[in-house]
Amino acid sequence: MKASASRHGVMTLAAYDWAQIGRSLDMYGNVVLPGFLAARQCDELAALYPRESGFRSRIVMARHGFGRGEYKYFAYPLPPLLDGLRHMLYQRLAPIANRWNSQLGIGTQYPPELGAFLQQCHEAGQRRPTPLILQYGEGDYNCLHQDLYGECVFPLQAVILLSEPGRDFTGGEFVMTALSSQGQRADVVALRQGDAVVFAVNQRPAPARRGLRKVAMRHGVCRIRSGKRHTVGLIFHDAT
Repeated sequence: MKASASRHGVMTLAAYDWAQIGRSLDMYGNVVLPGFLAARQCDELAALYPRESGFRSRIVMARHGFGRGEYKYFAYPLPPLLDGLRHMLYQRLAPIANRWNSQLGIGTQYPPELGAFLQQCHEAGQRRPTPLILQYGEGDYNCLHQDLYGECVFPLQAVILLSEPGRDFTGGEFVMTALSSQGQRADVVALRQGDAVVFAVNQRPAPARRGLRKVAMRHGVCRIRSGKRHTVGLIFHDAT
């Protein structure tokens, strides 16, 4: 089910089935929000990548052993579309994050508004924005990883695919792995242009024979076989 655009151009999330989204996150650690952005919005965001202004840093992944490709962290203030989406998604995801922490015996509970959570990050010395835009070309890939930037961690994040598979690029599937006492499994998550995937940053609770078990999550991107692929990542905690 698609979200619809507000008169300010930011998407409203009310049309999605959030009870089902919570169940999918509980079961798999990820869920796709189809049609999260319109093609025009995706193209406008992808066109930001070559610009010099609006970013705080550029990372060439091969220099750090992260894979191949590159990405840029946005500077504050974020582009209005991304800022609005970040705030609205956080509101929807905070109850799930709080439930997960309670189930895992973690005392941290997240405030209902992103601004209050970011204030906690800033008081802990995490003041640098983490939303980013990634660019991959032929042969590029992203190693399995977790986006942890300090002690303050929000346990869910989102990635939005800005390019169209089969037209703009081939390969480059989004992949997640889950590791627990019951073994390891992988999910390849199919996305189209404008789709978002919400997923666990670090660990999540999962049913076990006796109560719950912790499942460690990692995510990455398979090798791009041809073309160019752009995505936006929305991480809710800031960085040191």
